[in-house]
Amino acid sequence: MDGSADASGVLEGTDIGSQKDRVVAEEEWLRKWETGSIWFHKERGHPLLQKYLDVLLNGRSGLRIFFPLCGKAVEMKWLADMGHSVVGVEVSEKALKEFFAEHSLPYCEEPVPEISGAKKLETTSGNIALYCCNIYDLSSYVSLMITLMEKNSSYLLVTVSYDPNKHKGPPFYVPESEIKSLFGNHCEIKCLQKVNDFSDKHRQWGLDYFLEVLYILKFD
Repeated sequence: MDGSADASGVLEGTDIGSQKDRVVAEEEWLRKWETGSIWFHKERGHPLLQKYLDVLLNGRSGLRIFFPLCGKAVEMKWLADMGHSVVGVEVSEKALKEFFAEHSLPYCEEPVPEISGAKKLETTSGNIALYCCNIYDLSSYVSLMITLMEKNSSYLLVTVSYDPNKHKGPPFYVPESEIKSLFGNHCEIKCLQKVNDFSDKHRQWGLDYFLEVLYILKFD
């Protein structure tokens, strides 16, 4: 958390500025996967998820865990190996097939009749099912997540914080006020940690700070 207090202080009162109407089109997202311009994929898994996994699981086993915008996150294999079942959604078929190939997982593929052009890639053991489609074909993101959250379920959410007037995104700056506005009527929201993740890459974007912010949302 080194430097996070100063950075978050700078952030207070900052609105999303030029990012207000910025949208990543499906074509742009697919192009990033095709060109390997995926800045967020962590080959060894996300350290915040590893650190706070016990908080998410809360002693429970055999959970069904949803990964929206899953890419080829290695945590999906890790959690499946722990005995949980994993469901993911990702628009890039390349990302999903790389996930199965990199973990040497045999899988079968079938269409999803309810969504035009969508398909499901599922391990032969049935513990990982990844849907290749645009998540917004399922529903809007927030309403989908709220619909999926049953009583006594938890949702770990990582956002990023920086000066949105200096970088158009992605990734996009999401203030805590926005999290509360979207989810506050449905669950308890707690910020678990703010981590200084500033690097040369962020400096090249024109930024002088970059935080990852981890929240846990508890649906009672």
